[in-house]
Amino acid sequence: MQITGIMVYYYFVCKRKLWYFFNKINMEQNSELVSIGKIIDETTYKKEKKGILIDNTINIDFIENGAILHEVKKTKSIEEAAIWQIKYYMYYLKEKGVKNVQAEIDFPLLHRTEHINLEKNDKIILKKVIQEIEEICKNDRIPKKIESKICKKCAYYDLCYI
Repeated sequence: MQITGIMVYYYFVCKRKLWYFFNKINMEQNSELVSIGKIIDETTYKKEKKGILIDNTINIDFIENGAILHEVKKTKSIEEAAIWQIKYYMYYLKEKGVKNVQAEIDFPLLHRTEHINLEKNDKIILKKVIQEIEEICKNDRIPKKIESKICKKCAYYDLCYI
């Protein structure tokens, strides 16, 4: 199974959302917040080549000077998921033999950039995350709702709560 960056992101946001995504149940085309995110993507960092797809697996927002991976996020509300998503990109590239991978998460609306490091222990954590993602996706049963404050803004809210 190919584990994508968005799958890692959804794993940390909501395992139920991950399951929906893997099973091609997509509600994001109807989400105003997703549309806002796309507008931010289209209107920021215009000089950069965006959407760099590698092995049909990881989709890097842009790479600065051919050396620093960048992930662009609208807010810091789900920062942990964004951090692990870009750490997965770093891990993936390292496994492919790319050395000295650097990464940053950009929050253009907040005028903030955070440098992200791939620590030694992160590789162990990511291997476990990949295994758990595979288990979630292969399961016929949908994971339980998470009952979080982020649910109200989720594109999948109606599937979970209505």
